[in-house]
Amino acid sequence: MITADDKPEFERKRQQIIDGALTVFAAKGFAKATNQDIAEAAGIGSPGLIYHYFENKKDLLHQAVRSRAHDLRSLVNDETLMAMSPREALRTIAATFLQTLTEPTNLNVFRVMVGETARDAAVAANWHATGFMPVLGGLAHYFGAQMQAGNLRRMDPLAAAVAFVGPLFLYVMSREVLRLPHLAGMAHDDVVDATVDVFLQGMEVA
Repeated sequence: MITADDKPEFERKRQQIIDGALTVFAAKGFAKATNQDIAEAAGIGSPGLIYHYFENKKDLLHQAVRSRAHDLRSLVNDETLMAMSPREALRTIAATFLQTLTEPTNLNVFRVMVGETARDAAVAANWHATGFMPVLGGLAHYFGAQMQAGNLRRMDPLAAAVAFVGPLFLYVMSREVLRLPHLAGMAHDDVVDATVDVFLQGMEVA
């Protein structure tokens, strides 16, 4: 049993394993990564130690996704967002989204998940439940409140959330996974400005 005194060290070691696993997953792919590979990358010595922190390799991936989506989930579900104008809130969300998703370790998660969700329905369902849907749900909640206040035209708030986040996902996918050369030098701020401007042109109440 983990005591309060043990918890900080437990969490530190757990995160160490997650970081090592993501490095291996990105280099070898999820299926080819072994516990021995993960233990070496994490610097923990014995592969068996992984099972002290995670049920199996798939649980390790699930927990990695959950931990890396924390900042975005917190942002879109923060009630202080409700006090912001649509333009201010959406710029904040879009900038944080791109910054979070393109941080090197998070980008490893994204690349691994793109491949694994296509192969494994359980992995896709977990990503949807712990990573993607909480972000969409928080954004939909904000849109619903702004529609109720008369600041945005009425439509399905969840559909609006998908329409806003979709271009950001496409940009990261095109630049970081497909590695399209003409996007390599594009500034995130330009993508944020364009996404917010185009979205609000269709959604703001005149």
